[in-house]
Amino acid sequence: MTHPVDVHVGKRVRHRRWLIGMTQQQLAEQVGIKFQQIQKYETGANRISASRLWDIAEALEVPVSFFFEGLDDSGKAEGSGSMLPDDLMGHKEALDLVRSYYAIPENQRRRLFELARVLSDVA
Repeated sequence: MTHPVDVHVGKRVRHRRWLIGMTQQQLAEQVGIKFQQIQKYETGANRISASRLWDIAEALEVPVSFFFEGLDDSGKAEGSGSMLPDDLMGHKEALDLVRSYYAIPENQRRRLFELARVLSDVA
């Protein structure tokens, strides 16, 4: 059975990898393992050892603490208390949207942001 912390850490690995546009294969090559192992880490099926987590953090250019952000003291993911999913940025679509948003020139991006705000107020 998977441990909630392993699942959370795996989601954070996937989140960061998607955010920087890295494939499982590319991460695996940088860490020196097979991409199937990255798949198992990302689902929480396999635990990531401390030294492997260190290597992954280095490859993804984040501190090791990044993988534990969002956990409460009991090792459970903290709820946001809103209508948004707890793992909003764990969805590839959301990360793609953010990446695309920041690729838009700033003046157009501000206008798009205002439009989204107006539309969300209407809904």
